[in-house]
Order: sequence, then structure tokens, then C-alpha cells
Amino acid sequence: MSKINILGQPLSHIPWQDCPEDSELPVWRYSENPIIQRNPVKGVSRIFNSAVLPYENGYIGVFRGEQTDGIPYIYLGRSADGIHWQFEKDKIRFTDSRGEEFMPRYAYDPRLVKIEDIYYIIWCQDFYGASIGMAKTTDFRTFTRLENPFLPFNRNAVLFPEKINNKFVMLSRPSDNGHTPFGDIFVSESPDLEYWGHHRHVMSRSSNWWENLKIGGGAAPIETDQGWLLIYHGVTGTCNGFVYSMGAALLDRNQPSVVRKRASRYILTPETWYEERGFVPNVCFPCAAVTDSQTGRIAIYYGCADTYVGLAFTTAEKLYDYILRYDCAGETEYETGIR
Repeated sequence: MSKINILGQPLSHIPWQDCPEDSELPVWRYSENPIIQRNPVKGVSRIFNSAVLPYENGYIGVFRGEQTDGIPYIYLGRSADGIHWQFEKDKIRFTDSRGEEFMPRYAYDPRLVKIEDIYYIIWCQDFYGASIGMAKTTDFRTFTRLENPFLPFNRNAVLFPEKINNKFVMLSRPSDNGHTPFGDIFVSESPDLEYWGHHRHVMSRSSNWWENLKIGGGAAPIETDQGWLLIYHGVTGTCNGFVYSMGAALLDRNQPSVVRKRASRYILTPETWYEERGFVPNVCFPCAAVTDSQTGRIAIYYGCADTYVGLAFTTAEKLYDYILRYDCAGETEYETGIR
């Protein structure tokens, strides 16, 4: 296997299950999936597309909770092992810098990233159309809203977990006000999380059929000595609707708009009942990845059919080898017409 090392802290209690011998893909599912079922909290019909981080002696997460009136909000959850979760009964209450309530009309598909000693939540909300919302916390008791980083329309924003060249860096996917049957990934940077610029294109949807409609950020990029491992989602259209799969790429460590390597094949696609059947069928939507720098293990949290949360596993070496084997960087710009 090619040598690659995850940079960061060891995590001895990372959720883990060994790879089955018959696994052909570099990512394999937890045998007890889904780890979060329907109706997990009173008044919440489904939790999915959610993000998790190690916290204290266990794990903490921000979860997309689809309320029984259909409106999504973000709920806080805690776990000792990253698998079994308890949720707070009320949605997260956001305030402004003066401590006064400042709630979005709705909030969905959150990501959670720690930079230095502060935890940042990034989500999609309404700001004259789909746009990005942000908040910060140090204790998971008070949550302070920050300025919206981008104009509408935008979705799938993901902060890098480290500053790059002393700047905050964020991936996003500019979109439209509908369900966006198109989309590429861009990167932006900021000195202060308030003023954003130096927008650069990262990756386009490609001529590979599994991601020929749109792509978007997934888990926060994973820093390695070879670059940033990016686990993202790719979408194709079928006669019965969209299909969401997971892809993987390697971005340059100091210039993350540069794609060093990119796998032409998906790393996980809907195949099981909880991915194929649900409120929105055929969805594998990655939102978080926790890592152990000592073993190279990676645990991926992903939304399943907009109904459940699933857990999958890989290692940095397996993922890196797969990206190298099926690398198509520089050959995946979107093409029109018939080849």
C-alpha cells in the first residue's frame, strides 16, 4: 500500500469494525446500520445528514432533525462510543453577539469543525433563498451566530479544520433556488470568518456517470502528509430521480483549489435497504469523518435516504490507494454532448 499519514490527534476509541474479506470498495458499512432510526426524539420524525466530532471522553454531534411539521432544525446529540446517541429534546437555540435569540427560519445539513479551541457549525438556511449559516461555540451550551459568509444561492459549505496560510478556508457549492440539477465545488478564504474572498474553482461535476449532474462537499477535509483527503458526494440523474454516492479526492495541502488526485469511481453508493428506501430514496450523503492518526482509521458518518444515519469505515491507506488506482484528475471537467 502507498504510504500516507493522517496528521492530528490519535483517537484510541474511534468507532471501528474490520473490513470484510469480500469488500471490493475501500469503504465498508457498519454491520449494525443504521445507527439512528426513525422518530429518534419526540417531535422529530427523522435525523440524517449530520456531523460528529470527538468531545471530552466521548462524542458530540449536530444533527439535522426533520420535525413532524416538516421543518428542519439542528439538534445536539451526545454519545460515549460514537454509535449510540442521546439527543436533547429541543433544537439548538442560536443567539447574536449580544446574547439575544437569533434563530434561522430553518437549518439543515450541518457540519461541525473544531479550529483551535472553537467549534464551528455550518449549515444551509434561508437568506432570500438557499444560503450558508454559521455559528460558534466553546461549550455546546451557548451558540453565537456569525455573519452569513456568502450571497444566496449556496449549499454544502464545509470549513477546513485548520487555517491554511493563516486564513480560514471553506468549500461550498453555488446553486440555484431549487433543487439544483447542476453544481461544482469552489473554495473561499477569510482572515476573520466575516469577509470572504479569493474564490477559486476546485472541481467540476464530471463525465463519470455517477457524478455527472452535480458534486458537493461532504465531510471536513482530512489533513495528511500527502494533502487533504476529501470525501464528497456526487449525484447522477435517473428516470426515477437523483442518486447520491460518495467520492474521494486529494487536494493540495497549501493550495486546496488544486486537485492532485481524484477517483473516477465512487467509494460508496446506495445498495442497502436503509440507503435505497426512505423519505428520499437512493442517498449516501457524507457529513463527517473522525480519524485516528495512530492507526490511519477513518469513521464516516453519512445520511441514508434522508431518513437514517449510517456509519462506514475506511483507512487513509485504503482510500489513498483507491484514489491513485482510479485517478482521473485533470480529465473530469463536465462534458456536453455525446462522445
